[in-house]
Amino acid sequence: MEISDNLTDKAQRDYILVRKAVDDGDQKSYAQLMYYYRDSIYFMLLKMTNNQNDADDLTIEAFGKAFKNLHQYTPDFAFSTWLFKIASNNCIDFIRKKRKNIFSIDNPIDQGDGDEVRISIASDTLDPEERFIKEQKKKLMREVVEKLKPRYKRLVELRYFSEYSYEEIADELELPLGTVKAQLFRARELLYNILKKSQHHI
Repeated sequence: MEISDNLTDKAQRDYILVRKAVDDGDQKSYAQLMYYYRDSIYFMLLKMTNNQNDADDLTIEAFGKAFKNLHQYTPDFAFSTWLFKIASNNCIDFIRKKRKNIFSIDNPIDQGDGDEVRISIASDTLDPEERFIKEQKKKLMREVVEKLKPRYKRLVELRYFSEYSYEEIADELELPLGTVKAQLFRARELLYNILKKSQHHI
């Protein structure tokens, strides 16, 4: 394994871990990379979103995207640079989508040609067909979750069905916060693989 002399000691350490993860499927190397950068990624995303739950979810998404595309990483620059770029780009996309859905219902919107339009908000109540589709999706999701190992199943139930925060899950299961986040990351990865292999679509 040839490593560029241009890389710092830290970047060389990371590249060795990347190669072990990609070439040998070494789970400890994935965990080590996550351990080194999880906090700094989280605090960067917290600064960008100003929301702890969003920062938590986006941190997991950033590692998910990075690990999925780890084979594409080349040591032309540090792994941390590559990872932070993935995390920040993903966060920018998230913020853009979120802002697109935010507008004032009190003020009319200028259409650009002098005409103004006011927004009327439809009822939040789902019609029978929408309610049925929502219930079917929920049922299918529960069926998929049932296929997970008990420890992952419990984590997913608490996070996505009971809507617990990471801290509440850690208290409930008496686990360190870092363990909860790492195991939820793994649980989401397993769910994704089950859904991918399944004929169902949510």
